[in-house]
Amino acid sequence: MADNEHYVRDDVRGFLAMLEQLGGPQMDEIPIDQARAGYVAMKSLAEVDPKPLAVVRDLTCPGPAGDIPLRLYDAQEHRAPGPVVMFYHGGGFTIGDLDTHDAFCTELAAGLNLPVVAVHYRLAPEHPFPAAPEDCEAATRWVAGNPQELGRQATGLITTGDSAGGNLSIVIAQALSDKAAAVPVILQAPIYPIASPVEETTSYKSFAEGFLLTARTMGFFSDSYAADPNDKRNYPILHDNHAASPPTVLITAGLDPLRDSGREYAAHLIQHGVDVIYLEAKGNVHGFITIRKAVPSAQGDVETFIDAVKLMLERHSA
Repeated sequence: MADNEHYVRDDVRGFLAMLEQLGGPQMDEIPIDQARAGYVAMKSLAEVDPKPLAVVRDLTCPGPAGDIPLRLYDAQEHRAPGPVVMFYHGGGFTIGDLDTHDAFCTELAAGLNLPVVAVHYRLAPEHPFPAAPEDCEAATRWVAGNPQELGRQATGLITTGDSAGGNLSIVIAQALSDKAAAVPVILQAPIYPIASPVEETTSYKSFAEGFLLTARTMGFFSDSYAADPNDKRNYPILHDNHAASPPTVLITAGLDPLRDSGREYAAHLIQHGVDVIYLEAKGNVHGFITIRKAVPSAQGDVETFIDAVKLMLERHSA
């Protein structure tokens, strides 16, 4: 299907044309450390500068295979007890780190006026499934327990993240629903997540090439992650109690191979009586939260998402 059959924003079209001109090898044609370095380098080309905050501090917590790197963001030096946001970065469970999503985490902390704890979980292919959800669950339970090192007292948790991190935000909310942590997940906010099998969806077939995230790259990520297709920690739509899910804000991108998986999961929650705000960034591509310099209109999508999270928190505040 040609892109002229879909609505594509002008700034998105310009960015995609620039990437096509740059060319370069496919992700599966280069060593994994080069792919990771390329993702970090993309930040200077495509992403806005981080917002200044009172607190940006690296720390670690214990995990199942050693210490897990974390980064705390807060617009306030000191804060009364309240919700804490857990952020899990995207990158197909294979690339991405605390730096690739640094600017977005500052945006989230400033926009929500809440502390944000970003988690850098172990990456595939060195650490395939279920290393990522195990690390993210361990870090989230650690924050829930109000460790002294954090200097923040959580009364509830918000799980969020993009792409692979969107998947993890759902998976961790489900894990803490199945087995309670010291404080509950009060809201989940996945950003263009993968929540169910995508290969047969209309969006996967429509946007397989030419819209930033390609089917070939998705295949590389899936092969690297090597997840069990029958495990709810891979496809959270397989969970057996969706009615227990927290209030949900979910945003997809209109030109994303993963779009229909996000749509399907949001509809699934609504059918189970969960309060859901579903947003779609029409004419935008997968990955838009980290390309806001190259695609300025994506800033509006990010602000709409943050406003929806604030609205949902207000709606469910005791």
